[in-house]
Amino acid sequence: MANAGFVVGSDAVAVIDTLGSEKVGAELRKTISAVTSKPIRYVINTHMHPDHVFGNAAFRQDSPAFVANRKLARGLASRADRYLETNKRMLGPDAFEGIEVILPTLAVDDKLPLDLGGRTLILETQRTAHTDNDLTITDSATNTLFLGDLLFSVHVPTLDGSIKGWLALIDDLKQRKTARVVPGHGPHAMELPEALEPEQRYLAAIAADVRRLIKDGKTLEEATKTAGFEERDAWKLFDDYHVRNVTAAFAELEWE
Repeated sequence: MANAGFVVGSDAVAVIDTLGSEKVGAELRKTISAVTSKPIRYVINTHMHPDHVFGNAAFRQDSPAFVANRKLARGLASRADRYLETNKRMLGPDAFEGIEVILPTLAVDDKLPLDLGGRTLILETQRTAHTDNDLTITDSATNTLFLGDLLFSVHVPTLDGSIKGWLALIDDLKQRKTARVVPGHGPHAMELPEALEPEQRYLAAIAADVRRLIKDGKTLEEATKTAGFEERDAWKLFDDYHVRNVTAAFAELEWE
């Protein structure tokens, strides 16, 4: 469902997202231990969604700093009960076992460098886009940019923040010079600006259709039946998330 990564320095390791349960987080930790014996000093969450943070519990034994956008703690805490209930139902009791909500112990306000020894990660908060607590990570040694769910590939994007903010941020991100980007969902590495173009097209289609429907006096219900549906064949899980995206966009854009 989601991508996770880790970066190894000469002194320590940083984990970037931990997947959606303690059990798969433990598999990620096992993978890391097969690569290096260096201590896991940081666990970084790119945003608050369960498929990126519910593996955190597997790393509690390492006593790392849990790092996130300063807004993540409030957002995750306010949704914790709903996230736990929903994911227990989705995963089933066996797969859900061990999951707990772990809030950040180190908050990022604007920009924060993390030294792993011989390489530095640059963490940057972003404007409200996919969520209001998105965080990007750049590995300065390889010029690799971890975008979290600011970049979806194949899996339809999901909107839990601001469609206007996301489209504006995509314009900015397309100007970045990086060796590669890691999406939150999709292949393990992609290149800018091409990686962002399908997502940009999808979100722009929703925004344009919703604005037109609002101007024509159409209702939210009518919008959820037509807006952005030309994109249906381009994305997996379209039917699971698209109507929710249109609903969120309509709620934002009707007040322009």
